[in-house]
Amino acid sequence: MSTQGSEKDRVVIFDTTLRDGEQSPGATMTHEEKLEVAELLDEMGVDIIEAGFPIASEGDFQAVNEIAKRTRKAVVCGLSRAGQKDIDRCAEAIKPAARGRIHTFISTSPVHMKWKLQMEPEQVYEMVISSVTRARNYTDDVEWSCEDGTRTEHDFLCRCIEAAIKAGATTINIPDTVGYTVPEEYAALFRMVRERVPNSDKARFSVHCHDDLGMAVANSLAGVGGGARQVECTINGIGERAGNASLEEVVMAMKVRNDVLPYWTGIEATMLTRASKLVSAVTSFPVQYNKAIVGRNAFAHESGIHQDGMLKHTQTYEIMTPESVGVKQTSLVMGKHSGRHAFVHKLEELGYKLASNQLEDAFVRFKALADRKKHVYDEDIEALVDEEIATAQDRMKLVSLTVIAGTMGPQSATLTLDVEGKHQTVQATGNGPVDATFNAIKALVPHEAVLELYQVHAVTEGTDAQAEVSVRLAEAGKSVTAKGADPDTLVASAKAYLGALNKLMIKRLKGKPEAMEPERPALRGI
Repeated sequence: MSTQGSEKDRVVIFDTTLRDGEQSPGATMTHEEKLEVAELLDEMGVDIIEAGFPIASEGDFQAVNEIAKRTRKAVVCGLSRAGQKDIDRCAEAIKPAARGRIHTFISTSPVHMKWKLQMEPEQVYEMVISSVTRARNYTDDVEWSCEDGTRTEHDFLCRCIEAAIKAGATTINIPDTVGYTVPEEYAALFRMVRERVPNSDKARFSVHCHDDLGMAVANSLAGVGGGARQVECTINGIGERAGNASLEEVVMAMKVRNDVLPYWTGIEATMLTRASKLVSAVTSFPVQYNKAIVGRNAFAHESGIHQDGMLKHTQTYEIMTPESVGVKQTSLVMGKHSGRHAFVHKLEELGYKLASNQLEDAFVRFKALADRKKHVYDEDIEALVDEEIATAQDRMKLVSLTVIAGTMGPQSATLTLDVEGKHQTVQATGNGPVDATFNAIKALVPHEAVLELYQVHAVTEGTDAQAEVSVRLAEAGKSVTAKGADPDTLVASAKAYLGALNKLMIKRLKGKPEAMEPERPALRGI
């Protein structure tokens, strides 16, 4: 937690991982995964959890409603457009919350009003008043957002904000919806609005920045410098297109550089790495190695000069300690002689909390891996557990795979799958061992999904390193991503492909029209 200062310097953290973050192509989470993420966000001190877009689908409504019932400390927020049905549905979803918020928005920029809404400014202005008024009838915590606020004409922006506050909005968000602004400009925008809008002191101002030009965090912090006191952000910075401002970067920037960013938050920083790993696991979105704060290399030093400096004094090359964000420095301590207690302790160090059946399965797989590898690194365990979490609900699982490869083609694969408890075996050929493996899966599970991404990397060093494979499949305009890990690259490939296929099959089996339809541009939000 950042050093606590005066209340006027308190910055409220509004997490939209479950709403804007889930809009990332392929990042869809299951109902249970959303509840797990929300529980962790509440535990780590997030002030407002934007749990979803209730009107978007029955699944979104149920998730927001269940999170509203379970959340103990945070405000639970639902997003809605300016229409009456959206607001009514949102109000119904957050009703069980101890503290609930309706977040309603409408576009205010000339380009959005003309081409997206096809409305005149006066019509938009009237909808601002009517939507906030309707939301205010349900709750005294109403947030209003001017979508594409950074490309909105200043006179119209001020007029709409004044009207929204007068109608009952207690939070005003000016989003950089398309990642267009720069820090100095964004800070000046907040100063201008707060000076020109007569009732600006009656509301808290909020930033919501996208990373299209790589400045989401810088812009967010600049907005705070301009007077905003709420930051809308996501774990790992996931979100539309290039993503949102990263929660962990915003929090640690204020903590480490409190001398020039004299603000504080209620976030327990030692839980940041754990939150990052959970969101990465449930979305199957890998965190880039050089990602600030939570990337695998964030506290790694390979350069001889850097290593020499670190050995002499850690502050030569580290501006924060690994422990401050929940990273443990231990490694190379697990092997085939390690017991269950040591394994559980290691999982706790790495930020994992597994159910008893998941723990047992993970331990069995750990022992099997330890028999095949000389050293089991932290990264190996992370890959193993991430896969365990991701495949816990899978209908189809790999039983065995035998591949014949080499210069004399065609290559062939003999595959056995467990499909809902029944074993099925098939042989297929292909243009290479991976193609043969995927053709075998397709023979047992016919589908029209298109392979959009196939990526392999070694989890650790050495010829016995685990391979971690990422696969993205697309069907009916919907993309899903999954990962698989194994010392055998082909086995890892089969696991990843099956993981993605399971996600698509589960959506199809639910029989809900929205489950397989393309992204819904009308419901994108800010």
